[in-house]
Amino acid sequence: MQYDFLKHFPRRMKSVGLHFMLIQNSIQKTTWKQYGFSAGAEQINMIFAVLLYIMEQSLKEENCTMDDIGAYIDTVNMQHFHKNLNYDACRQLGDFIVNVILCNEGKAMYFDGFDFEENEYQNMHISYVANRIVYVDQEFRRTSYYLTDDGYNLLLSTLEIENNMKLTVHEMIFQMHLEKQSYDKAVDEIKNIFNLLRIQLQKIQDAMGKIRRNALNYSVRDYETILLENLNTIQDTKQKFQNYREMVKSRARELEEKNINVQQLLPKEEEKLNHLREIESYLNRTIDEYQKILSSHFDLKALYTRELEQLSRMSLIRRFPLRTGLYDEVLKDADTLARLDYFLRPLFNQDADKAYNLNKAFQLQRPSRKREESDSEEELDFDEESWRLEKERLLKEKLKKYEGSLGCLLRHASGRKGISLLELRDGLNEKEQAELIPNVEVFKEVMVELIKNREIDLKDLQKERSEYIQESAGDFQLNDMLLKLADAQEEAGQKRILRVHVSRIEDGSTVAFSGIPDEDGKTKMIRCSNVRIQVFREE
Repeated sequence: MQYDFLKHFPRRMKSVGLHFMLIQNSIQKTTWKQYGFSAGAEQINMIFAVLLYIMEQSLKEENCTMDDIGAYIDTVNMQHFHKNLNYDACRQLGDFIVNVILCNEGKAMYFDGFDFEENEYQNMHISYVANRIVYVDQEFRRTSYYLTDDGYNLLLSTLEIENNMKLTVHEMIFQMHLEKQSYDKAVDEIKNIFNLLRIQLQKIQDAMGKIRRNALNYSVRDYETILLENLNTIQDTKQKFQNYREMVKSRARELEEKNINVQQLLPKEEEKLNHLREIESYLNRTIDEYQKILSSHFDLKALYTRELEQLSRMSLIRRFPLRTGLYDEVLKDADTLARLDYFLRPLFNQDADKAYNLNKAFQLQRPSRKREESDSEEELDFDEESWRLEKERLLKEKLKKYEGSLGCLLRHASGRKGISLLELRDGLNEKEQAELIPNVEVFKEVMVELIKNREIDLKDLQKERSEYIQESAGDFQLNDMLLKLADAQEEAGQKRILRVHVSRIEDGSTVAFSGIPDEDGKTKMIRCSNVRIQVFREE
């Protein structure tokens, strides 16, 4: 399936259908006006008030007859809604809500949710309330109503978990799925966790925007609420998710090594590997969001404090009219011009005249050791610019090795038949083999990325590069390097590369390269499964 996030789409639509069918059954009825409920909001509030009463009776395992519902509506109406209804009208209203709206007059209710895996609509049955026969006082036969699973799900979805508990609950569920190796469900949970962190970050940014506009419009209670949410979010979050990331990395590494070796992964194992990679990606993004929340938390505190201090200072400023306070006084007595500096000094932010404090002169003066400590510090000769240039040079040399290895593969694999790794080893001379395998780490990473991607369409990569602005990663990126090599070969007069295909050869053969150096200079032997690499160019 191309879009994995559409796998459980019918389940989401079932939750949507619960609200949709309820509103559809209610909004089409004109009976509401007979009881004084003309506004849609009033109607929905009364429906959910009745549903909550039925749920409460169901949880207590007590009878919930129409007489009970009528008495409940009568009490709620007198205390809150204040509609002109007697008990009989309230009982009729309860019968209308339960039997007409919730039970759809006895007709079965269905909602169609599209199943993207089966490529068809799935008919989902919806039922809010069921009934059973009970005997009141062991004599009178009555119908008692209770909530179904759909009714419970509808009501529970309206009252969410407290904000300070959401992250903890999702983190516990995520941990449970990881332990059970239910990686598909773990992907959904880590997405929920990432969304919660993103929402918290947006709350902080919105709060900072309100404070910048006018700190007086942002109450202390709102400030306290968001600070507590931040503290609950950042408490132990980073260490936990770093541990999860290491666990996911180790499990993914085991499956990748198994895939690179002779043994091929089963379809279920390959699906697990893809889920683990997606989980690792979201864990990295989650830790980044945590860092942003942490820094924004302190920025919010500093901003709110600074804005309140500035507002308090403004309250100390005494304002007066310039004409009566300055001009008229000068006209009355010209000698005041000699003291005009007292008036103008605050306009230029000048400090007031200092007065000598005799009390300070007779206090015990302690020597300051700050100057002595600064003189005794050891000076280190560190040229930051030279260090940065050396680091860039080493990175360029490393990327040049990746480029040479990948370029060698592309040159020899052109054509629909392509070339296998075994044929490539036998056909290379010593110089070309050194270019293909500069060291163990470079060759291994190039082959792992090719096997992992299998099919690479350069048209799609070029389109993605033109539509999105991405920062340079600084390390080896297969897609970026393929586009760079394709552009260079096209400028050199070769035909444009359209597609690269890598497939494993299922004959059990392996390819060994001996005498290959690693990054430490030690020679090793590389053994990997035989694969076929095909490079398709423009006709």
